[in-house]
Amino acid sequence: METQDFTLLLQFLKALAHESRLKLLGLLADHEYSVGELAELLDLKEPTVSHHLAKLLDLDLVQMRAEGTSHRYCLKQETLKRINRELFTPEQVATIAENVVSDAWERKVLQTYLIDNQLTKIPETRKKRDVILNWLVTRFETGRRYPEAQVNTIIKQYHPDTATLRRELIGNKLMQRENGVYWRVESNTQV
Repeated sequence: METQDFTLLLQFLKALAHESRLKLLGLLADHEYSVGELAELLDLKEPTVSHHLAKLLDLDLVQMRAEGTSHRYCLKQETLKRINRELFTPEQVATIAENVVSDAWERKVLQTYLIDNQLTKIPETRKKRDVILNWLVTRFETGRRYPEAQVNTIIKQYHPDTATLRRELIGNKLMQRENGVYWRVESNTQV
């Protein structure tokens, strides 16, 4: 699941996690209402209803139309169907679960090998080493060029074996080098 899709799904779920917004959507699914009518039906104050409607409007879940001096709201069913179709597939939900498990495992690896932001040792297993390298590469700015001496200085802040870690960053295509100048690969946005 792409970050943009995940963010949208999270916003959608947060909006629906509030009891009043969920009730509003239920009412608006069958009928068009004004803020005053919704406030009366839900026993809420009009500003509270307007606040919740604004959240739902931001997510494009409801639509508003002017009628004289008031506004009428209804559920935007196309958005609900699109979100359901695009974000709630079994594959997408499984991907979310995989990401949660993966993130927890990566945090555990970082906690195991980092003490006070110092790398205690370079992991022997490839998978754990990749987590550490993905963490280490974030210490370099994207788009900036570094002479080898500066790369060594930055790496040395975290571990004394600069040569191994420098080679690993290049070998894993997290950084590139040319004529003794290094730079972070822009496509890498992990950890």
